[in-house]
Amino acid sequence: MKDIKKIVLTGGPCAGKTTALVKIIEHFSSLGFKVFTIPEVPTLFLQSGMDYLTPNLNFFYEGEKATLEIQLQLEDKFMKVAEQVEEPAVVVCDRGSMDISAYLKPEMWKEITSRVGITPQQLIDRYDAVLHLVSAADGAEQFYTTSTNAHRQEQKSEEGLRIARELDKKVIHAWSSHPHLRVINNHDDFDTKLNRVLREISNVLGLPQPITEERKYIVEVVGEVPSAIDSDILQTYLVSDPDSEVRLRRRSWANGKQVNVHTIKKTINGKEQVETERQVSNALYESLLSQADPYRRPIRKKRCSFIWKGQYFELDSYLDQLEGMVILETKGIASTEDVNFPPFIKVVKDITGNRNYYNYNLALRKA
Repeated sequence: MKDIKKIVLTGGPCAGKTTALVKIIEHFSSLGFKVFTIPEVPTLFLQSGMDYLTPNLNFFYEGEKATLEIQLQLEDKFMKVAEQVEEPAVVVCDRGSMDISAYLKPEMWKEITSRVGITPQQLIDRYDAVLHLVSAADGAEQFYTTSTNAHRQEQKSEEGLRIARELDKKVIHAWSSHPHLRVINNHDDFDTKLNRVLREISNVLGLPQPITEERKYIVEVVGEVPSAIDSDILQTYLVSDPDSEVRLRRRSWANGKQVNVHTIKKTINGKEQVETERQVSNALYESLLSQADPYRRPIRKKRCSFIWKGQYFELDSYLDQLEGMVILETKGIASTEDVNFPPFIKVVKDITGNRNYYNYNLALRKA
């Protein structure tokens, strides 16, 4: 059976998904891929008479349940179609099934998934990657518009922008336990945002990419981090070839969710890197631990992920042998852009590109 990747393109209002989809089709078609796109199902329903703001709860419930059912059926049918083409194929979904949960109360979402006969974790596991494009309402307000979507409820006003930001964060939370969730920042140049989307999809497809350095800083936290996603990470490095880095990561959230991910980073000619990730079961995770690198300690840290002025950050507080170290890492900020440091972060030292602070080297056992 062909290995067909299914990727979700999601995000808050006015994030650029429509433009990104056009770019995705154009770029990967030119590389020889057959690109299938699943349309945004709620928009299809709105155009067909659905009212997601109706006070009629029975109408709303049946509409949301039907939205999920049609979403799943469309994906399944197109995956089957994609298996029949001769060229390599990729399926890109304009929003995915977990997006629906961001618009519902938890008890209704639980009831609908139960009636459909599927769990939230099974929904998350359907996709190989999730790319979340940050809403222009957060950090790129000058580009925020409702003109491209006649059905958009979040108008360009202070209240509308606030609602759009909150919705953006709800969607991220809905997908937070996906092992390959990538948050795509806003940029002054929209092409930079689009190029990041293409790069992340290329990684999922196993295409070599130029090695890039995310900016990293040793910091102190001097205030509360708002609207953050908190998780615990246990990272173990496995024995590998000299040009490869093999990592086994277990990530846990307060709600009981837990994800194990096996990652291989292979460097080619010192300039390009191929990164492959796969989610593994608890049983396989325990088995792989037998391959742990004896020269490296496991790394344990608490991660706080958040968006500030349209930029995505990961704040790692290290434990055990690295107790007290706190590192802030940017995600997808272009080299020509300034970092929007939030007021609750005090930068102590810029460690961008300093290999001593790579997790792989921080794990080394002291002689």
